[in-house]
Amino acid sequence: MRGINERIKKLRTQMNLSQDYVAKYLGVSRSTFTQMENGNRKILADEISKLSTLFGVSVNAILDESELSQPATVFARSFEKLDESDQAEIMNLIRFKEQMKAQRTK
Repeated sequence: MRGINERIKKLRTQMNLSQDYVAKYLGVSRSTFTQMENGNRKILADEISKLSTLFGVSVNAILDESELSQPATVFARSFEKLDESDQAEIMNLIRFKEQMKAQRTK
């Protein structure tokens, strides 16, 4: 099972956020954040709370790897952040992919 530090790094990289950006968001130096990601510094409760807000996941998702490993959960959270036009575009793409799959199985 991965540690909190590895889950934070995974979330940060999935969102294409730099260590500098996250460090500034938390109000810590980049080197401090690097220590957090490497497991060389404990991550405080208020920092976990801020990270959950930044990443758009629950505190429990940061603390419990099983919630993070659900692709549908990650997709749903990302989808909710999109505007209505982008959501419609994604839905059209999903319908298209379903049609293509149906044609391949005929």
